[in-house]
Parts: sequence; C-alpha cells; structure tokens
Amino acid sequence: MSVRLIVQHHVRDFDQWKPEFDDHEKVRRQHGGQGHELYRNVDDPNALVVVNTFETVEGARAFMTDPSLKEVMDRAGVDSEPNITLCEQAEAITY
Repeated sequence: MSVRLIVQHHVRDFDQWKPEFDDHEKVRRQHGGQGHELYRNVDDPNALVVVNTFETVEGARAFMTDPSLKEVMDRAGVDSEPNITLCEQAEAITY
C-alpha cells in the first residue's frame, strides 16, 4: 500500500514556487515518489497543500530528510513552517 506525505505551507509567489517544485520531481522519484496532487487555498492561492505519494514509509521519510529539500524550499520562496502529515489511506469512496 502506498503512503501519502501531506505538506501544508505558504509561499511568497506560486508562479515562482511551481517551477522549483516541478524540477525537484527527480528527487521525489529517487525516494520512491509515485506522483502528487497539488491544492491551492481558494482565498489565498499562495497557501498550498501538496499530497505526495510514495511506495513506502521509508522512502517518504528519506525524502523528508533529503538535504536538497530545505534548499529547494528556500529557493522556491516557502515562507512558512511546513505542516507535515505522513499517512496511509484507510478508505476512498467516490460520490
């Protein structure tokens, strides 16, 4: 079963942040990243929720501690402390 790494944070400018996030995909893949979903707050489009999918908990944790992560977050303009949740899906139902 895959693992979700959910990150909530704020950025100075989404258009500055997004190319850095996209470029960092190779690092996510190196740690078993399988994909992501990206959400923007309807009232503040620079408030983001990123849902990364990883093959294993170990891979997600390795990504979280990868030295390049802090560097790319700084370069991309993340201006808040990230709120991070690591979880496994318990249920998914479509209505």
